[in-house]
Amino acid sequence: MATSSKDQARFDARLPKEQKQYFEKAAHLGGYRNLTDFVMVTVQEKAREIIAEKERIIASERDGEIFFDAITASKQPSQALQNALDDYRAFGANPKK
Repeated sequence: MATSSKDQARFDARLPKEQKQYFEKAAHLGGYRNLTDFVMVTVQEKAREIIAEKERIIASERDGEIFFDAITASKQPSQALQNALDDYRAFGANPKK
């Protein structure tokens, strides 16, 4: 699947020569075609990990807020819940009001 040049963006980075050689060695040993492939795959994997972790944290915080709101809201019991309590008491149980 070919991608047009206007669908692509360029990314440049300056780094010490020794670091570039080190990354090229890792790319070669890792079986990548070149340094660009190594960087693209490695950065994509790391980005996916970071985003997934942050989204889990955000979802967890949101779930916590929903739960806290649900248990702290001072709503009256629904009629169905009140009927269930009445039925429960009719069988001899005596929970506190």
